[in-house]
Amino acid sequence: MPLHFDDAEYAMRQTKATQAVSDAGLDALLMFAPESHYWLCGYDTFGFAMFQCLVLTAKGDLHLLTRLPDLRQARLTSTLDETEIHIWTETEGARPVDALMALLSDLGVAGGRLGYESQTVGLTDFNGRMLRAALPALEDHSDLIRVLRRIKSPAEIEMHRKAAALSDAAMDAGLVETRAGAFEGDILAAMQGAVFKGGGDYAGNEFILGSGPGALLVRYFSGRRHLDAQDQMTWEWAGAYARYHAAMMRTVVIGTPSDPQRRMHAAAHEALEACEGAIRPGDPMGQVFDAHARVMDSHGFAHARMQACGYAMGAIYNPIWVDFPMFYEGNPLLMQAGQVFFLHMILADSEAGLGMSLGHSVLVTETGVERLSQQGLELLVR
Repeated sequence: MPLHFDDAEYAMRQTKATQAVSDAGLDALLMFAPESHYWLCGYDTFGFAMFQCLVLTAKGDLHLLTRLPDLRQARLTSTLDETEIHIWTETEGARPVDALMALLSDLGVAGGRLGYESQTVGLTDFNGRMLRAALPALEDHSDLIRVLRRIKSPAEIEMHRKAAALSDAAMDAGLVETRAGAFEGDILAAMQGAVFKGGGDYAGNEFILGSGPGALLVRYFSGRRHLDAQDQMTWEWAGAYARYHAAMMRTVVIGTPSDPQRRMHAAAHEALEACEGAIRPGDPMGQVFDAHARVMDSHGFAHARMQACGYAMGAIYNPIWVDFPMFYEGNPLLMQAGQVFFLHMILADSEAGLGMSLGHSVLVTETGVERLSQQGLELLVR
């Protein structure tokens, strides 16, 4: 069975979630976020692209409504038994919400106070409108499970450590292939291959690799080129193990680094360490961004820095591996021990045509942070 945690871990999560549903005064929570499904019972599928819903009642009943192609997926990857998996019938004009209404009636909560998750790619606008038309009294409780997921258990932290080791391996593999004349596709293949060879998964979004002008981008784009004798290349990637992520970021200089590139790297290095120093349990996330901005601005790069400098990591599904919240100006959310964050120091100077990035994932401890990556922070030159 491809369950990544033991029975006690899942029982603990389900107990916490049931209590949260009860504390919110709900009779049941309708979950559409694949991360909620995975965290609660291990259910692991990209079938969230279609209509599916995991129902948790205040009594602790847990039931899944999904499509037939995911029946065996639920049997194999989740803690659910046969009586807790329900299939809605696909025919022309089918309304899966009708099957959901029948399930809620069978569970005795159809007329009760119901919460649901709307802030997720697991519920399209079309399906959301259909859902709210059938259940107009639905209350949005998108954060109910998300809040529980923020603090990682010891077992989850171990998954993040494994993911970070895969991130390190991917960086090493990429550097082996990086040189003047190298093909970007070979570098990407080496990095992604290192994750797979280490037992890891596809990440929640594509690995980002851009050279030349593309080194200033922080999004994946289609197309590959060969590196010039004097070039720059930015990577943003993540090791993923059992869906848990540990993202990293680097800019590699091909050829001889210029003085501006060295200054940009020095600023990014100092900012990263300042952000690590600003992470303390009980303090607001906004102060981490403030540390980032203060250093970047002091080096004269206010025009090139981003409006955020990192975000949470977790077991996340497509289309992006971002697990909110983010580090941005004024964020009042208090950090807590057991959270995992990706810190990224990004400079994109369009006027100079130069990019520089440096980042890795960290674990919040009782006294500060622990770097999950073992890679150094020196300027990478090939």
